[in-house]
Amino acid sequence: MATHNESSQTITDIVKKNHVTLIDFWATWCPPCRNFSPIFSAASDKHPDWYFARIDVDKNQDLASALQIQAIPTIMVFEDGKLVTRHVGALNAAQFDSLVASAIK
Repeated sequence: MATHNESSQTITDIVKKNHVTLIDFWATWCPPCRNFSPIFSAASDKHPDWYFARIDVDKNQDLASALQIQAIPTIMVFEDGKLVTRHVGALNAAQFDSLVASAIK
């Protein structure tokens, strides 16, 4: 599965209809975000039954504000529509795998 670029208008329905949704809040000008992007994409290949969404905070400032995104990258993991974990800051592949494994039942 691939990652999907989403927006404020689409993300609520996506979180509700998918068992597991991972969201990467990022921006094009953010070097740690650019470094994390291939890690996030590779994880989507490992977990095709999960939905991997990316939200550009510059294009979706209303959503970023509503979710209190104050630093990027920020990763949010939802299970059955409920937020189960939130992480702020860059992660390597092993750290990301550990974060997701500890969050998903």
